[in-house]
Amino acid sequence: MSAVTPELVTSVQAWLAEDPDPATRAELAATLDAALAGDAAAAGGIADAFAGTLQFGTAGLRGALGPGPNRMNRVVVGRAAAGLAQYLLDTGQAGRPVVIGYDARHNSEVFARDTAAIMAGAGFAARLCPRPLPTPVLAGAILRHGAAAGVVVTASHNPPQDNGYKVYLGDGAQIVPPADAQIAARIASVGPLAGIPRNEAYETLDEAVVEDYLARVTSLVLPGGPRDVTVAYTAMHGVGSPLMRAALTGAGFPEPLAVAAQDQPDPDFPTVSFPNPEEPGAMDLVLDVAAHGRVDLVLANDPDADRCAVGIPTGAGGYRMCTGDEVGALLGWWILERGRRAGQRVTGTYANSIVSSQLLGAIARDAGLPFRETLTGFKWIARAADDLAFGYEEALGYCVDPAGVRDKDGISAGLLVAELAAAVKAQGRTVQDVLDDLARQHGVHATRQVSLRFADLAAIPAVMADLRAVPPAALGGLAVRRAVDLEAGSPDLPPTDGLAYHLAGAPGVAGARVIVRPSGTEPKVKAYLEVQAPVGPAGLPAARTAAAAVLDAIAADVGARLVR
Repeated sequence: MSAVTPELVTSVQAWLAEDPDPATRAELAATLDAALAGDAAAAGGIADAFAGTLQFGTAGLRGALGPGPNRMNRVVVGRAAAGLAQYLLDTGQAGRPVVIGYDARHNSEVFARDTAAIMAGAGFAARLCPRPLPTPVLAGAILRHGAAAGVVVTASHNPPQDNGYKVYLGDGAQIVPPADAQIAARIASVGPLAGIPRNEAYETLDEAVVEDYLARVTSLVLPGGPRDVTVAYTAMHGVGSPLMRAALTGAGFPEPLAVAAQDQPDPDFPTVSFPNPEEPGAMDLVLDVAAHGRVDLVLANDPDADRCAVGIPTGAGGYRMCTGDEVGALLGWWILERGRRAGQRVTGTYANSIVSSQLLGAIARDAGLPFRETLTGFKWIARAADDLAFGYEEALGYCVDPAGVRDKDGISAGLLVAELAAAVKAQGRTVQDVLDDLARQHGVHATRQVSLRFADLAAIPAVMADLRAVPPAALGGLAVRRAVDLEAGSPDLPPTDGLAYHLAGAPGVAGARVIVRPSGTEPKVKAYLEVQAPVGPAGLPAARTAAAAVLDAIAADVGARLVR
């Protein structure tokens, strides 16, 4: 007997009548037939696809492709575009430009063209990027075009079956509350798709949008500096390769060695199990190219090139990938050092997310610069201060040019890392030497992430509730001296679902911090660990060993608590 209810059949038939996409209509019709014939898997799939509506939030939309209101498809995207258009009209933005970009994922261009037509139909000057491009090109174009808003169709580093819809406002930064809820309310009030006005006479931008972006990025590199650095690079089957190559060579650096199997866009990401540079195995091919080429530096972008991963030599032909916190500290230091070398005083605020290392704050304070911690996500980092000079998050996101791109940018970040590597190479030093210097000056800041993926999303609130009900008294042998429920908010941070544990010190360790929060983009609970250890008379290796041992112990205890 079929598990498909008459009410669900009615909803499916109504969807079929509205869906403009023949592919998703055919998929849904076939699945419904199978479900009605008793196929339990088909019935479960339809039930899930119609179990509510894909929710619009501060990350916009992100989910699996397919038919139904709980999936990414032309109906859901069309309603999102119409709701966004109404929000912009209601906030006095009528007639202004709206810029739309997209990556090379399945259906990205289709969703982008639908958005452009709906924006034009609402009276906006809709401007569509000319081809699949990195997300930071779109983010920068918002500022250069004086746009009311921007949209980029991308699921960043999510699996191949996903796509997403990211919204920026006119300040060039991603949306934050209350705009997300206000847009969501207007999406919910959108009527039938057929009643949404469309105008196909929107403008398709020419290559000037790319040229303007590249001119800005290459101008960031100091003229006349060293350029002798060899790079191995992977685009991770995404859209970053042409622009990363153009940025490096345009700034005078040698052509990078490419991972041929990953250099061209491929929405199926065939050489990686998960197209995220942080995932185990994702960097294997580029590290192999690096080892064979004996390069100075490894760079990788995620599929929409707003993130940048960095690898460095370890000696004897080996390489290791740096953590996002290490790269954040390197870039923060380099921005200051570049200023010193140019005879300029660096001004402005440094910022990173609360789950990132506290090392950048130490670097900023030592330089006399203001520093801000924000909630997780570049929507918050970008708004940390009007005079933001540099911001980063540990998940490989870096903003090195807030005036040009007020978001994370994997192209410009990679270019400045190459500049740093060339500069220290010219002095007979390495990137690792800089990390060692920072540790000696500010102490070792050892960081790690522990995460647990859930098939049942309902289990995530239960984990957080358990931690609130029975907070740990100690982690990794260090007493919890202060526990902070981030849901309460503070003068510096808006409320968020998270818990922070500040741990006491121990011999050889100054202290530690653990922050636990649900992921905003994946079905995970994540814990971010940091141990600080001063470099004493025993030297840097001893401090790193002490920090690593405590980090291991904390990670074991945190992992055990997440699966309770």
